[in-house]
Amino acid sequence: MLAFAGQLKLPMWFSQGNHDTAPATFDRTFIILAFTLYFLGLMMVASASIPVGERLYNNPFHFVIRHGIYVLLSLAVAFFALKIEMDKWHKSSWALLLFAILLLVAVLIVGHKVNGSTRWIRLGLINVQVAEPAKLFFFCYLSAYLVRRRDEVMDNFKGFFKPLLVLFILAVLLLLQPDLGTVIVMGCTALGLLFLAGARLWQFAAIVVAVLSAFSLMIINEPYRLARITGFLNPWADEFGIGYQLTQSLMAYGRGEFFGLGLGNSIQKLDYLPEAHTDFVMAVVGEEFGFVGVLALLAVVLVLVVKALYLGRQALEKEKYFEGFFAYSIGIWMSFQTAVNVGASAGIFPTKGLTMPLISYGGSSMIVMTLAIVVLIRIDHELRLQAIQATSKGGRK
Repeated sequence: MLAFAGQLKLPMWFSQGNHDTAPATFDRTFIILAFTLYFLGLMMVASASIPVGERLYNNPFHFVIRHGIYVLLSLAVAFFALKIEMDKWHKSSWALLLFAILLLVAVLIVGHKVNGSTRWIRLGLINVQVAEPAKLFFFCYLSAYLVRRRDEVMDNFKGFFKPLLVLFILAVLLLLQPDLGTVIVMGCTALGLLFLAGARLWQFAAIVVAVLSAFSLMIINEPYRLARITGFLNPWADEFGIGYQLTQSLMAYGRGEFFGLGLGNSIQKLDYLPEAHTDFVMAVVGEEFGFVGVLALLAVVLVLVVKALYLGRQALEKEKYFEGFFAYSIGIWMSFQTAVNVGASAGIFPTKGLTMPLISYGGSSMIVMTLAIVVLIRIDHELRLQAIQATSKGGRK
């Protein structure tokens, strides 16, 4: 990303006279954090996927190679996305939302079914999980909506409720796959963003109660969802049935103790723990690097999330409202998805098919998360350029 961002002037120091004192035009920390997560993800996928790669494809490095290709594809996407100005994201928000809806409809018609869920569209050698771009595009639309209707959101229930109707349409399409986990992430992120935008507390509370009631009905009416909810409360009651995956995950965490067994020494990944390289990769991290390793990885994600939220506040202070809300939504999204992924593998939340951002195996998730980080870099870049230009004009006066 450092190498090809030169056309955007992102990796360069803005030069005005004295090169040593020139301000930077982007925050290098975002790139350092992203590449740290890329490296850790590649390392953990390599460790966790070797047994399943050998069993399914007679190639222990099958998933490692594909994960490396996804990293390269993500960097290629970043190369082009870095050049896109935030104003273009703003103006294209409706088009991106419609594209997300079309993808969610298309997957129900021509989608590829895996483990009973129709979530992927095959494009040659790559399976695209359409829910991933749908998340980012919906948050882009919601950020643009709040710019246009912020006063309406704060003053009356109608303005608060309109974007939730759009979310409802997306939720119905996602539940037909079915993909309840993505609906929860999108719903919580949307409510969090509306709350930060100034929605009244009683409106927020009413929607939360209504959403929780709807989720409760969906869970009760679907036996497999109810089994997941009751199963995670006491997985040992059916340790070879509904609680099998969670009990294996908990054993992985338990084996790791404080400092872990060492890289490559996980026992649970040897075909005991299902989805060890995808949704439950954090359990392997816990087994091989212990509590310290899990804490260190979460600290990297925490820094990224805090920087995204701080960037959102900076943008709002400079009256860049779309950029501010978009940065807020990305920060909330990453934090909540990380919390649900780790919480599910640790038995804190019911099991959900959500990836660990930039760590779990999965091309769609990695590319979209990379795109989200690129958006943060672009927002930061434009804010810095605005400040530099303002300083330059002030100096000439």
